[in-house]
Amino acid sequence: MFKEDDLIMLSALQHYIFCERQCALIHIEQVWAENRLTAEGRIMHERVHEEGNESRGDVRIARGVPLRSLEMGIVGMADVVEFHRIDKNQWQPFPVEYKRGKPKPDHSDAIQLCAQAICLEEMLGITVPEGALFYGRTRRRFDVLFDDSLRAEVHETAKRVHELIVSGATPPPVYEKRCESCSLIGECMPKNIGKHPSVKRYLKKMIEAI
Repeated sequence: MFKEDDLIMLSALQHYIFCERQCALIHIEQVWAENRLTAEGRIMHERVHEEGNESRGDVRIARGVPLRSLEMGIVGMADVVEFHRIDKNQWQPFPVEYKRGKPKPDHSDAIQLCAQAICLEEMLGITVPEGALFYGRTRRRFDVLFDDSLRAEVHETAKRVHELIVSGATPPPVYEKRCESCSLIGECMPKNIGKHPSVKRYLKKMIEAI
């Protein structure tokens, strides 16, 4: 079990899957910058949260739901949690995460959503078997099954993020095509830093030349 002071942001799991260096820049060095993509995503989340809670027949919809798991050591917020009526006194939680773009080739969105479900399970003492991802570009909702494989991936990712943050070390940059869409490309400088030798290697060469 983690203590309150040791909790990390749930969003760090998605950042880590996308890029370990990005995760470290945000959650260790506290660096942030916004571009068109992040601005559009932020506005979408704000609009979702501002709509407030509502009921639609046998479904209750809660928005901006605070989440926490002391077992995994994460804290965050769910965009939407639908509560589907099972019977007169029972409701089944169903988390829904909103994304501005389209489905990604990696599991980062599914990991973030499953982490939300694990938080709900710990907080409510009930199993949450599935949820959904809504993508703004496609205007479609995709159901996600929280199977054992995905849950294991969530726990492993949370463990690695904790280890990264505790280490306090930001990984070196590695330029890839996806870097161009990252809002931190100006702060990360993956093309420039990667081309120059490290200070350690430079000093080693200088000493060897003496």
